[in-house]
Amino acid sequence: MDPVIIVGAGPVGLTLALALARQEVPSVVLDETGGKDEPRPARTVVLREDTAALLARLTGVRAGDLGLRWTGWRSQRRRQVVGEIAFAAGDPAPLHIEQHVLTAALRAAADAEPLIEVAPDSRLDSLEQERSGVTAHTRGPRGTWWRGSHLVGCDGPRSTVRKLLDIRFPGRTAVERHAVATLRVELPWEGSALLHRMPPWRSSGHSSTEVSARPLPDSAWRLDWLLPAGKDLITPEFLVSNVRKTLAGWTGGAVPAYDLLDTGVHAVHHRLARRWRSGRVFLAGDAAHLLGALGTQGLDEGLRDADNLAWKLAVAWHHGAHEALLDSYQAERRAVVAARLRAADQLLPVLRGTGGLRGYVPGASRNQDTLMTDGHLGRGALGEPGAYATSPLAPRYLEGEIPVDTAPGAPVTDVRVTAEDGSFVRLRDRLGRGALLVVLIAPGTGVWDRKHWMSAGVMPRLAAAVTALPHRAELLVAEDYPGAPAHSVLLIRPDGHLVTALSGVRPADLYAAAEAALGGAVPLEDAVKEEAEAGSGAR
Repeated sequence: MDPVIIVGAGPVGLTLALALARQEVPSVVLDETGGKDEPRPARTVVLREDTAALLARLTGVRAGDLGLRWTGWRSQRRRQVVGEIAFAAGDPAPLHIEQHVLTAALRAAADAEPLIEVAPDSRLDSLEQERSGVTAHTRGPRGTWWRGSHLVGCDGPRSTVRKLLDIRFPGRTAVERHAVATLRVELPWEGSALLHRMPPWRSSGHSSTEVSARPLPDSAWRLDWLLPAGKDLITPEFLVSNVRKTLAGWTGGAVPAYDLLDTGVHAVHHRLARRWRSGRVFLAGDAAHLLGALGTQGLDEGLRDADNLAWKLAVAWHHGAHEALLDSYQAERRAVVAARLRAADQLLPVLRGTGGLRGYVPGASRNQDTLMTDGHLGRGALGEPGAYATSPLAPRYLEGEIPVDTAPGAPVTDVRVTAEDGSFVRLRDRLGRGALLVVLIAPGTGVWDRKHWMSAGVMPRLAAAVTALPHRAELLVAEDYPGAPAHSVLLIRPDGHLVTALSGVRPADLYAAAEAALGGAVPLEDAVKEEAEAGSGAR
């Protein structure tokens, strides 16, 4: 079977390659850059807790060793602090990473993975696909033809893959612009991020009505100033003036010593590709969507694209035609990103002072600050992880389905579970291996040796039901799960989204839910056709 071809060796492409490798799927990553990632401290990413956990699983590096977890969040308007959040140990907190550090960790993991071939200096210039696979041609020192089972364009906003497929990419350009500076300095709120609206030292001209400060490791900070509408040239003198004025305002008048590491201007675009799949070719990351206004993070969504697509490609690669499953990638991910874009576009005029807040949210500036906080901290319509509530993979009419605190289609809560070898692990550690997860909620089992409770109570019946499922599944046991009663059973997808919760052991419901999560039963004619075509074609 041919490998999956991934176009683009940025964070999304490398994440997809590693996620496929964990599910024993080989890939070829076409890297136009030649592996040269310029250190740019002004280019950083903020990741939500579960996305950071995904990277830790794939790279083998603790998320805290890649970046800095914020200790808190402050929202300030003029001179008044209007909101403050402290993250205790163990609380979900955003992780702030320099993008070149993230890419380097992913590259190192990919270089050590025998199922991944990174082809440097390889620029895609054409592709062809037929029923049995995809052929791609690259130019450059290693220009050649590549043969793959599928191809995924992770090649950024100017995606060659998207252009070759003639997929439209409508949206808006420069919905926001920010001047950016990263500097090493001591600020009064160590480790805590700040969003400061209407700072009292602002003046006419380029002065910003909003500035944010987000901490990085080694006492570094990224500062972003929201720029007025227009395309005025932002000069180095303007940036240095803003740095000094802002630091003086935050520290009581005197400018503290600082080391300016990097500067830039960041323009936020909002765009969404019309289609994310064309036959055996897919789009992911910035090739499929651009967003980022009001604190939302486009790369975080791109990594979720990779996580969603990887297990579906793995099922198709190992088991043959699963068209409904592959179609669900666009249905799920595009809907989530579209909803986030709509929310940001609707709130932009409100939060930037060009519309009436009362028409949207009762209250005054405090509600504005709450909405802005949601975007930056990954909460609410602007920021929380997307749930696939209307997914075509959602099971229908399960007699034993019960509600828990996690809605069907939403990411599961990370709890301690007992694995098949009797060890205690985190639930998130079992994700991304290509298997469905079946979790029995059984209070008190944590104090018993597995060899005793595996043969007791409902376990033999549940183990038999798991063995009979239409896809490989791992049976886990948890002492508790938010909102789940004792002896309930959770079915979880390989990417960590809840399929269903059942009241007790219900083999028929469990089987129906697992089959639905895989896109339904594979039509016999498709399975036979795919089996006949598997293995045809070679690079």
